[in-house]
Amino acid sequence: MNKRSSAIAIGLAIVAVLVLYSTTYTVNFHEIAIHTRFGKPAGVEREAGLHLKLPFFVDSVTKIDRRKQFVESPLVQTSTRDGLQVMVQAYLFWQVKDTDEDAQAFFQSYGGSLDDATKNLEQTLSGAVKAVAGFTFDELVGPNAKLAEAEKAILAGLAPATKVGVEPISVGLAQVVLPQKTTVSVLSRMSEVQNTLAKLESAKANSQAEALKSQASSQADTIRAFATQWASRIENKGNAEATVYYERMKEHAELATFLAWIDAMKAGLRGSTTYVGDTSQAPFHLFDLSTRPDRNGIPQPKGAGGAGASAAGERGTRE
Repeated sequence: MNKRSSAIAIGLAIVAVLVLYSTTYTVNFHEIAIHTRFGKPAGVEREAGLHLKLPFFVDSVTKIDRRKQFVESPLVQTSTRDGLQVMVQAYLFWQVKDTDEDAQAFFQSYGGSLDDATKNLEQTLSGAVKAVAGFTFDELVGPNAKLAEAEKAILAGLAPATKVGVEPISVGLAQVVLPQKTTVSVLSRMSEVQNTLAKLESAKANSQAEALKSQASSQADTIRAFATQWASRIENKGNAEATVYYERMKEHAELATFLAWIDAMKAGLRGSTTYVGDTSQAPFHLFDLSTRPDRNGIPQPKGAGGAGASAAGERGTRE
């Protein structure tokens, strides 16, 4: 008896669970539930939490995510307004519209499947990206690009092509690239432009260089002429002053010769110097203390063969 009662209790519990499972459903905060009865729309439930429905085949509930969805198109080849072939890839953020009528229309269009809607929107987006044909290549890439306007144009072309219940939110350009053949053509054209600019800059630089060389040559000629004139004045002044001293030295020729010997000794024996030579020759005869002075008291060299000539003399001096 006890075993029979336990089996009945377990069976009733299982039935209760099945009935509860088939008559209730939950809605998350980011979802809406499409309620159908015998396959026909019976309402939309938006409030999050636990809700009741008729069991099994009578009522069914399809829940749709109301959060933003992402879809990306494949690379689509199209031409720009200036005739270049480009490969364009765009992306789209979309969501199910908020009203009950739009939610039910989305359910009827796609059966409530976000995957089916994503595939359909991918194809629609692939066709809409051709709106970039209204822009030049420079308006799609580079510092002066008008990407925002191109994206608005794609979004404007996408809205009429989408089924009811779908709300396109924003479109962005993921890639704008050149096909291989077009890339080679563009690079070749850019290379020609750069070569032309380089030649122009080179010609301009050569012209400026020639002008600077001419100016520098003219200034150098002016400076040389001035320097030559000034040097001539200094030379004339020096010659005039030297003439005065020369005349005075002629009056005392022997003293002038002696002073010249002294200057020669200073010039030749600067620093640490070792001299090996004949002290009978001027001006090194001054090292020979036995040299006799003349009547004016100035030592005179004895000559190479004179008496008392020293065969060799050696001295060291530091100034």
